[in-house]
Amino acid sequence: MDSPFYPKRIKPSTRKESSHSLKEVIESMLKVYKIQGKYEETFVSAHWEEIMGKPIAARTQKVYVHQQKLFLQINSAPLKKELMMAKQKMIDLINKHAKSELIKDVVFL
Repeated sequence: MDSPFYPKRIKPSTRKESSHSLKEVIESMLKVYKIQGKYEETFVSAHWEEIMGKPIAARTQKVYVHQQKLFLQINSAPLKKELMMAKQKMIDLINKHAKSELIKDVVFL
């Protein structure tokens, strides 16, 4: 049967040696356009809840990264104090999650 609901079976093709994976192409594009740093900075904001958990994410008003500094605005004073004391642990956790040295310092607003 040859209809839109039953397309022809396509045999899996083998990659040519000159072809690249989508990941490789995107990574090279980020380097060519010199936007790798900006892309990595948005990683923390996009994954904040996943990295720190829902309770902390719910009390966080602003999260952004600029020049390897993480800027946080927390609306809970006790949580802010606790995060200040665990600053290095938080930096290590974020860098481990990002698989690169993305953050070197944390600034609380």
